[in-house]
Amino acid sequence: MRAENLERHAASTVNINHPYYIQYHFLFKDLKDAVSKYAKGDLLDIGCGNKPYAPYFDGLLNSYVGCDIVQSDRNLVDIICPATDIPLPNESKDTVFSTQVIEHVADHQALLNEAYRILKPGGHVIVSGPMAWEHHEEPYDFFRFTKYGFEYIFEKAGFTDVEIIPNGGKWAMIGQLFHNAFRSSFKDKKSFGARLMDGIYFLFRLKWIINLFFVWLDNVDKDYSVTSNFVVVAKKA
Repeated sequence: MRAENLERHAASTVNINHPYYIQYHFLFKDLKDAVSKYAKGDLLDIGCGNKPYAPYFDGLLNSYVGCDIVQSDRNLVDIICPATDIPLPNESKDTVFSTQVIEHVADHQALLNEAYRILKPGGHVIVSGPMAWEHHEEPYDFFRFTKYGFEYIFEKAGFTDVEIIPNGGKWAMIGQLFHNAFRSSFKDKKSFGARLMDGIYFLFRLKWIINLFFVWLDNVDKDYSVTSNFVVVAKKA
């Protein structure tokens, strides 16, 4: 049974001291670009939580409806339902949006099939999902996707013009995973060594240094042969 009233992150609260700054720095930029180019009309947000990306759509939409498997802690979910069985009519939305949800849906193909069914012809779907990340929201964490995996499942659902955008490259991925590993090494541990590492981490502002250095490095040495996350945009012909 999934937990009720889950707290979801807010896109507006991330700064250089945030533990996931590197990940969000690239993800938010690519989501904003995709939204500005493709979002319009009536939108469905699958797995909306607290609708943290709602400000991105200001002035672009006629309506914004969100669905999720459970209610969020701010009660912003409009429709409680599985992502694979959404009680909306065929071809009723111009845009479908879903961020960091697809890896938590056991039948991810059914999610995309639902998005295709609900979209009007000519409408766009905007989805984000991870390629490299530790387990999270366990035990409801099922998949990671390469760009070829995303291409396959979107085309299988019937989508065309599939655009797959890496959110940063190898240095961003290495920096964020190093950051995560460093933090988890002393998280919730009470040994002297763990407390010492914790003190060093904060005393020397390693979080801040890691965030700045790896974002800079990723920008000067762009290599998208590997990434931590993708944004995918596709069209219903």
